[in-house]
Amino acid sequence: MFARSLLGFFALICLISTPAFAVDVVPAPTPAPPSFADLSQKLIPAVVNISTTQKVHTERGPVGPESAPEIPEFPEGSPFKDFFEEFMDKHQEGLPAIPQASLGSGFIIDADKKLVVTNNHVIRDSEEIRVIFSDDTTADAELLGYDEKTDVAILKVKTEKKLTAVQFGDSDEMRVGDWVLAIGNPFGLGGTVTAGIISARKRNINAGPYDDFIQTDASINRGNSGGPMFNTKGEVIGINTAIFSPSGGSVGIGFAIPANMAKPVVEQLQKYGKTRRGWIGVRIQAVTPEIAETLGMKEAKGALIASVTEKGPAAVAGLKAGDIITAFNGQDVKDMRTLPRIVAGTEIGSKATVTFLRDGKQRDEKISIGELEKAEEEGLLDSTQTEEPADKDSKEVKPLGVAVAPLNDVIRKTYGIGDNVKGVLITKVDTKSDAGEKGLATGDIIVEVNQSAVASAADVETAIEQARKDKRTSVLMLVDQQASGNMQFVAVKLQK
Repeated sequence: MFARSLLGFFALICLISTPAFAVDVVPAPTPAPPSFADLSQKLIPAVVNISTTQKVHTERGPVGPESAPEIPEFPEGSPFKDFFEEFMDKHQEGLPAIPQASLGSGFIIDADKKLVVTNNHVIRDSEEIRVIFSDDTTADAELLGYDEKTDVAILKVKTEKKLTAVQFGDSDEMRVGDWVLAIGNPFGLGGTVTAGIISARKRNINAGPYDDFIQTDASINRGNSGGPMFNTKGEVIGINTAIFSPSGGSVGIGFAIPANMAKPVVEQLQKYGKTRRGWIGVRIQAVTPEIAETLGMKEAKGALIASVTEKGPAAVAGLKAGDIITAFNGQDVKDMRTLPRIVAGTEIGSKATVTFLRDGKQRDEKISIGELEKAEEEGLLDSTQTEEPADKDSKEVKPLGVAVAPLNDVIRKTYGIGDNVKGVLITKVDTKSDAGEKGLATGDIIVEVNQSAVASAADVETAIEQARKDKRTSVLMLVDQQASGNMQFVAVKLQK
């Protein structure tokens, strides 16, 4: 825990008798709470410690030489040698597995149904889960459901004990600088309260596809995972999940899952035992300033569709690669990471309005929302791998720093490229060019240049000439990366 000095706010009001002047009174800022004691006393009973055990499964049988103790060297005929050999023969079977234990935190969200929310990584692969209440009483718990993508899990506690529950608040109302309270089980010490402020919002720490973490300087350590982050009203506005720490301890950078992201996941886990997320069947990428410039956009915003799943909701609605989604069901899509979160929270089977840009014009289309989990089960999100042999039939396109070849029958057969794939094959890349720095590689297929289909090196050069006439310094290429199965737009600067 840490102590934070509190600053008092004072206002100096000058009274001016001259009627020609008016004084605007600025509302005084909300002062820092003098103490978190009353709030802590109210909330601590709803926060629990979670203890789990994971048994290590080992097959009994002879122990290999890499795990068997080494027998000391003794003179031939020594009684000690006979003793050690007899001892080792009797202990060649595997020893009983020692259960591994882990500790974390959680909080009660329903006192009647005995429901506890925690992180998925706290209870992952557990065979036994026990909940320890603030009065040190314990109870067994069973896992009702979990979600790996958001790292959320829900438990049902087997107890007749009268419980205290807390409610989710609106995490979108929280601002950088607002006070927060974290309660949890750091290092297994039991109920510990720390306070701090929200340091940042919408952090992406590459933990999952829906990263939107709240960053705080409230002290969070190992064992705090799954514990609640409260606002000053006593509402849960986040689930403490991760820390950034070179040392392993708190350095004032902790991350929490926003309540507005966790709440619908918890509701789905209660209702279905699993998540049911919305899905529209598109691969998207960020709209960089270079891509925005090639498309004539005033600012880089929205989510650029790199490819559309065949017969998926987006394909049925008429969306295609190159469209830029700027709004979904009335919600602005400010960047690429915003769209998956909005779509995931949209009701499956409902109709949504997608707003997008195509050829510089704004369009609206209705789209039916599919189910992400069902699409995953059907393999619609999988990618394929292909070989990349070399090819000599190519022509150099110097402004791009690449060499390309048309997709003839020989190349299709050599590379395993389907007849439905269109474009030109990249046969060579100058690693010092912008194309090389952007990750383009031999075997990739350029499908479009500046949203015009290409089938030869001449088509590519024509598109480049037009870009220069339009006084553009880059071209936007739709690239089919055969090795990874990804289709994405790449803005490449033209070389002189």
